[in-house]
Amino acid sequence: MAKWLFKSEPDVFSWDDLVAKGAAGEQWDGVRNYLARNNMRAMQLGDQGFFYHSNQGKEAVGIVEVCALAHHDSTTEDPRWECVDIRALRPLAQPVTLAAVKAEPRLSQMSLVTSMRLSVQPVTEEEWRLVCEMGGVDP
Repeated sequence: MAKWLFKSEPDVFSWDDLVAKGAAGEQWDGVRNYLARNNMRAMQLGDQGFFYHSNQGKEAVGIVEVCALAHHDSTTEDPRWECVDIRALRPLAQPVTLAAVKAEPRLSQMSLVTSMRLSVQPVTEEEWRLVCEMGGVDP
């Protein structure tokens, strides 16, 4: 299973909003970047990711799971844009801030550091393990 990071502005759609959606989850819509869209096209059911609050907080706050494969993004009529559905699995015991990620030398090549603006990013197994440890959860 691949690992990912999903960025959302918490005043638009927060971790609590996703938790409230329950097991059905929510489509990860509104992405208008080809690389981020292609990342979603590569996802498989059961892939996990970090839910990251961007702009406000700048921290990973929870772990999500892909619960529907890439499909047309219902927020546009443009057929080029697709999204996956994700659902909340569990919160991190402690949020992992961008500052903490940048301070960890072993995470210096993480997309969160090198491609900060990308809203849907891949995460390596080593990055996953380290961020989970920093967040106080078992990877």
